Amino acid sequence: MTATVPTLSSQYDPSQTESKWQAAWEDNAVFKADPDHTGDPFCVVIPPPNVTGSLHMGHAFENALIDTLVRYQRMNGRNTLWLPGTDHASIAVQTILERELKEQGKNRQDIGREKFLERAWEWKEESGGTIVNQLRKLGVSVDWTRERFTMDEGLSKAVLKAFTQLYEEGLIYRGNYMVNWCPASQSAVSDVEVENKEVDGSLWHFRYPLTDGSGHVEVATTRPETMLGDTAVAVNPDDERYQEMVGKTLTLPLVGREIPIIADSYVDKEFGTGCVKITPAHDPNDFAMGERHSLPMINIMNKDGSMNENAGRFEGLDRFEARKQVVAALDEVGALVRIEDYKHSVPFSDRGKVPIEPLLSTQWFVKIRPLADSALAALDNHQSPKFVPERWTKVYRDWLVNLRDWCISRQLWWGHQIPAWYAVSQTDGEIIDSTPFFVAESEAEARAKAVAQFGDSVELQQDPDVLDTWFSSGLWPFSTMGWPDENAKDFQAYYPTTTLVTGFDIIFFWVARMTMMAGHFTDTMPFETVYIHGLVRDEKNQKMSKSKGNGIDPLVLINKYGTDALRYTLIREVAGAGQDVRLDYNRKTDESSSVEASRNFTNKLWNASRFVMMNLGGKTPADLGEPDTAKLELADQWILSKFNQTVAIAREYLDKYGMGEAAKVLYEFTWGDFCDWYIELVKPRLYGEDEASKLVAQQTLAFVLDGILKLLHPFTPHITEEVWHTLTQADEGSYLAVQPYPTVRPERVNAELEKDFDLLIGTIRTIRNLRAAAGVKPSAKIEAILKTDDANEKRVLQATKTYLKGAAKVETLTIGGTPKTPEEKQSGLSYTVDSTDVTSESEKSDSTEETEVASDKAGGLPEIDWGDGIDAIQTLLKHPLGYAGQAYKAAKKPASVLLFLGLSTLGLRLAAAVVSGINTVPFIGRFFQMIGVGYTTWFGSRYLLKASNRQQLWSDTAGFWDEVVGTFRKGENIPEYEVEGTLELMGMRDDRQMFAGVFGTVEVLIPLTGLVDIDALKQKLEKSLAKVEGEIKSINGRLSNKGFVDKAPERVVQETRDSLAEAEIQAKLLRERLAML
Repeated sequence: MTATVPTLSSQYDPSQTESKWQAAWEDNAVFKADPDHTGDPFCVVIPPPNVTGSLHMGHAFENALIDTLVRYQRMNGRNTLWLPGTDHASIAVQTILERELKEQGKNRQDIGREKFLERAWEWKEESGGTIVNQLRKLGVSVDWTRERFTMDEGLSKAVLKAFTQLYEEGLIYRGNYMVNWCPASQSAVSDVEVENKEVDGSLWHFRYPLTDGSGHVEVATTRPETMLGDTAVAVNPDDERYQEMVGKTLTLPLVGREIPIIADSYVDKEFGTGCVKITPAHDPNDFAMGERHSLPMINIMNKDGSMNENAGRFEGLDRFEARKQVVAALDEVGALVRIEDYKHSVPFSDRGKVPIEPLLSTQWFVKIRPLADSALAALDNHQSPKFVPERWTKVYRDWLVNLRDWCISRQLWWGHQIPAWYAVSQTDGEIIDSTPFFVAESEAEARAKAVAQFGDSVELQQDPDVLDTWFSSGLWPFSTMGWPDENAKDFQAYYPTTTLVTGFDIIFFWVARMTMMAGHFTDTMPFETVYIHGLVRDEKNQKMSKSKGNGIDPLVLINKYGTDALRYTLIREVAGAGQDVRLDYNRKTDESSSVEASRNFTNKLWNASRFVMMNLGGKTPADLGEPDTAKLELADQWILSKFNQTVAIAREYLDKYGMGEAAKVLYEFTWGDFCDWYIELVKPRLYGEDEASKLVAQQTLAFVLDGILKLLHPFTPHITEEVWHTLTQADEGSYLAVQPYPTVRPERVNAELEKDFDLLIGTIRTIRNLRAAAGVKPSAKIEAILKTDDANEKRVLQATKTYLKGAAKVETLTIGGTPKTPEEKQSGLSYTVDSTDVTSESEKSDSTEETEVASDKAGGLPEIDWGDGIDAIQTLLKHPLGYAGQAYKAAKKPASVLLFLGLSTLGLRLAAAVVSGINTVPFIGRFFQMIGVGYTTWFGSRYLLKASNRQQLWSDTAGFWDEVVGTFRKGENIPEYEVEGTLELMGMRDDRQMFAGVFGTVEVLIPLTGLVDIDALKQKLEKSLAKVEGEIKSINGRLSNKGFVDKAPERVVQETRDSLAEAEIQAKLLRERLAML
């Protein structure tokens, strides 16, 4: 029976392969974590995407990085858990649902809180799985059996516990303070949810008259509508201009309210007029000043951004419309002094995308300083957590130092409702600032507390607000592990987690809140390392954003090129930990050359694997076994050394979060060393008759391919799983994802051999480049002359000449030194020439010995290549008598030579006489002439038209001569041919036209005479040179234009300079090649 050869399809189809393995991994719980596993834990919690979200390029990048780390550590035997989940996204979900209601002509109050939340949960079940399913398409190796949601039962329990504990410890309080208010979402937002943007605005100057009529003061503002809520004007106490005014009152225009002039050192007397209007209810700095001076706090704005009853005649107007009308009214009464253009920073709500309003409001706050100090102590005393790159440590620390109390209440319905119950029966059924409240984990517990204080008739109402989403997210690393049950198996096994991978933009939003919460509740930092990745930038190197509309949909690229191709691109493009990635993209065609290059890499891997499997005789790597070290040939030793070096380098990079560098190393080894070189070098052995050599080649191929698949698996999991299963014929219960990652075998590393093969590969590339430049047909066999005076290089080239001739399609190979100069001859230096390798491609060399000419008094004739007729004739014609003498002396049958020549002469004379006689017979002579012409025509077409036929004719003739006369070969004792000036003969000038190249110190020559049309090649090179010189002239013209250099973007100017440098190098190369012809 013949073995069944495992095969891959002729073309790689990523869509089928990827969906197949994504389903297999999940259906068979391949990535399910086991707390009882003996391996060292490696735990990562996914940064939970919003339940409303859909996959964007940032998600794809982040999760590709995490999955690479997790798969690598899993293959290293770590007890790995990657926990998935989503965030409930209070503001985003509420916005979607309120938009639905608005389309129906309703609002949330119309349907009530209970119905609203029912619809929210319905929406979550209907649409909330979009992002999760898209993550599945990325092939992430998460434990889906542990998927969490920030409002699931367990995490809700953790939120209640955390809130009540912080409240009981005095770290959560309720107070009336200035908050950032978002009119769009009608909710408070935290400081880190505010984005400051530079805008081109105006600065309005007004006059406020003194009440006693003795004058006025001038103030300026960027928000004129807020003057309706002014309760004072402040000056610096050291400002002599206003010292006599302090204590007087002003009459507020449009309102008529008397307001005092106060002195406060906060005022900068050098800024503007030195007078500042104070609106305590609508500015955080004014609020602080108002508290210091016990000023009234007049709120003039509703929560939707419209003006309230305190705005007088402007009530009901939108804040921006009110601004216009207030300015117009002030102008009418003569209070408007002037308007200046003014560029300034305006705070915007990160969620609502509108300018926020500082608003006085009763909210819940976390007293942040004790929590921040605990996190700072962990960082300063224990360097925990560790940031990669390290530069982000300072950013994180500075933020912890400058934190203010955290407003955690949001005026929304979707989210964790604040666990505080108000005794509304004590305040006429309404929640007001003075209503007594009770914080508890349940309503029953709160009622028990309320009854104890107010009796059984007490009526309770829960706080309508919900907690900031980041409150529950701050608990994510430990609440997902079972906290507050610290005896939970997952908490015991996997907490603290190992690594957090996230973007720099949420260090403040999320990372710091997790460290503060974890430090307080678990007395440890929630992760050992924080890996901060960069951004994925668009084709113009700009940050992707919804507002710019320059996002790139990862699903489009996945559908076109495959998941593995996109993942590999994103990782390979990372130039260093934390660096941004630029993704090339054509928006008209939805194509990316970057991702296409990675798709080509997966195709290369697929095709190379298919070739290997077709040549293993149906055997697996296990069937073949590892190759015997003693039987390894040079190419085998080289690829095994390179493989082990690659393993070492890749592991070193991955252990230090150098995923991008590791991906590049694996790309170069797989495509270059294995596919392009090793497979090509062993093809003759796979097709040859030496079964022992073939077996070693098969064993090495199978071993290295198996290792490559394991090395690449963390980066391209789908294709490697598919190929590995086919290669190993593994059963359905086995998965590459849980196989051991390759380890280094130091005894297989041979740095010297790798260096030798660098010389071989460089020489082959040089020959190939020269062939291509000369226009030599790919199938044509050529002559190559290699010259070097380096003894080690000669040794390497001689030892690897079989590889060199096969890979570069060299028929005749000469390996020698450079000719001796006249100065060297006069100095008496010796000159050694290596023997010329003149064996044909089909012959087997029996010797690698060298023939040496020891001094300038000894000599010999160049050896004749009897496998090449043209070369043999050219060599014979140079020294005919010398070769005739050698032939006679070296012949196996000297007497036969004379007899053969005599009989040949007699036979020719006899044939001539017969032909002459036949010509006299009528018609017969003409008949034989026709036969002669016909035979000549046939002979010419059969043996002379094609090079291969001429070669065969010459080989047959040479073989006949060999049988009759005998010949001389390397290794036999050949009488020396003594001539005067033997050294000049050995170093004589070769007048053939050649192309030359250099690799290192090896000069590479390819004779072109008889191989290509020299005149046509010369014309082609001259045409190319003219074109390049024209480009150089054009580019020089642009760069000499001062206007271009000064006004064009720096990137464009540099690209132009680079183009000039490339063109000049190309022109120099073309000139050198023309000079050779």
